[in-house]
Amino acid sequence: MFALSPQDLEGKTLDCAAGPASFNAEATQKGYRVTSCDPIYRFTAKEIAGRIDDTYETVVTGAKANRDRYVWEEISSPEHMGQARMVAMRRFLEDFPPGLEKGRYRPDELPSLGFGNGEFDLALSSHFLFTYSKQLSADFHVAAIEEMCRVASEVRIFPLLNYDGRPSRLLRPVVSKLQARGYRAEMQRVPYEFQKGGNRLLSVTRETR
Repeated sequence: MFALSPQDLEGKTLDCAAGPASFNAEATQKGYRVTSCDPIYRFTAKEIAGRIDDTYETVVTGAKANRDRYVWEEISSPEHMGQARMVAMRRFLEDFPPGLEKGRYRPDELPSLGFGNGEFDLALSSHFLFTYSKQLSADFHVAAIEEMCRVASEVRIFPLLNYDGRPSRLLRPVVSKLQARGYRAEMQRVPYEFQKGGNRLLSVTRETR
């Protein structure tokens, strides 16, 4: 979904609003340097596991009710989606305690991150910004993206659809505000599409003076 190449991951990567995902665990196993941040990391692995179990049926039922919003190819059905999600989350739960101890998981929360300026080469955020366009304002989006740009050389955000699978109404105003503040913001097509139409990311970098 982020069109990541091995070269993209050679530096330090920050995964923002990462949730109980397996990206950090899998990337670390391959020797990459990834830090994930999410307020959910304030909870224990047992507490997070309880939340995952509580939401499983809701997620699968929602996918069944909105089956026409998705591309059922690599993931063949709502049940398959649920199974794949649980496999990834179990991988996260195994990695979370040792990763937390080593500082690979941090409870930092956008739009305020406790990292140094330029500490990372790449910051990623999936299914948070633009996904929750109804809940998060344009100003929040701009502040969150600027904060990620403060700590990383490049920011990539995916997808650019809201929770209902429609193009986010905030995309244009947020991009306009960022460009007015001296950022380069470009949309790029990616070789991944699960939500129909969800095959673009937003890449944001600071303009070099």
